Amino acid sequence: MIFEKHSNAFRWVIIVASFAIVSLILWKTYEFFQHFKDEERTKMEVWSFAQTDLINSDNNTNLDLTLKILNSNTSTPVLEINKDGSVGSHINIDENQLNDSVYINKLVEKFKNENNPIEVKFDGKLNSIIYYGNSPLLNKLKYYPLALLLIVFLFGAVIFFFYSSNKNATQNKLWSGMAKETAHQIGTPLSSLIGWTEILKSENVNPEYITEIEKDVDRLKTITERFSKIGSLPTLEIADIVEETTNSYDYLKARSSNLIDFEIKIPNDKILVNLNKQLYSWTIENLVKNAIDAMKGRGKLTIEISQLENQVKVRVTDTGKGIPKKDYNRIFEPGFTTKKRGWGLGLSLTRRIIEDFNNGKIKVLHSEIGKGSTIQISLKRAQ
Repeated sequence: MIFEKHSNAFRWVIIVASFAIVSLILWKTYEFFQHFKDEERTKMEVWSFAQTDLINSDNNTNLDLTLKILNSNTSTPVLEINKDGSVGSHINIDENQLNDSVYINKLVEKFKNENNPIEVKFDGKLNSIIYYGNSPLLNKLKYYPLALLLIVFLFGAVIFFFYSSNKNATQNKLWSGMAKETAHQIGTPLSSLIGWTEILKSENVNPEYITEIEKDVDRLKTITERFSKIGSLPTLEIADIVEETTNSYDYLKARSSNLIDFEIKIPNDKILVNLNKQLYSWTIENLVKNAIDAMKGRGKLTIEISQLENQVKVRVTDTGKGIPKKDYNRIFEPGFTTKKRGWGLGLSLTRRIIEDFNNGKIKVLHSEIGKGSTIQISLKRAQ
């Protein structure tokens, strides 16, 4: 217990530390982006001063440094708009689009959203306005935090799925161990009951009593086989699902209250599937018992089998209290139950039998509060 507490605390320390490191990286990336953007702003201001010097120059002015500054920009797109609205100088912009006024207007709006324009004045009067956008490197850097977040998200998803898979594997080992131990524990008194039954046969005991005892012994044998098979990988065999469902239906109907109106809808032909018969009968039994509990011992219960080209559908429908939509998947989780007395294992074992052992699917097909539910099993037909 102490180890578990320390383990949980250590896990939270790692989570908080990881969050802090990622936050720090994102913040530093943002700072670097802003610093780089400020440097580009400074370069463009110097470029605008050079542009002003060029406008103010005469034939005697040395323009070597001015021209060097103006030609130094090889990446940042620049568009100069004169005071009359015409296009002046331009750098790193497609010249074929300069005559398109719509393109120019969109470009100006884009540059304004990226950076504040710079005014170029001559003799204190506005001569032109310089609009400039982000350089390709700055645009790439802008999306770096998003890429980093995506990497962190993917890394977290991998850890989550690994942890979830590891947790499920541990739970499966626990269920298997419990099932094997249950089968072993039932086996010892069961052997004694079989022996005592043989002794009673030699005594003057009413044969009807012996018959009933043998039925209970056979029932315990079936339960032991079920737990033994679910505790290990069971073997599948080709079986007629119509016959197996009918056998389970007849058994449950004979042992249920007369207040339950049973109905079965099955095809006349055989439908062959790969099944483990003992575990499949346990599945039907769990679904029927849950349906009876949902109806509080009174209502109509229908078992229906239909077939498609490659699949078989087995539906168990009741007229019970219904299942909220948010619980459609939760009812198959270990420990989930709405009963005051219940372990919440029946439907989780049912899903394990259908999906893990029989390569099928089980789900809540339909449910309406106060009117009932339909749970569907889907299995592949045997080739």
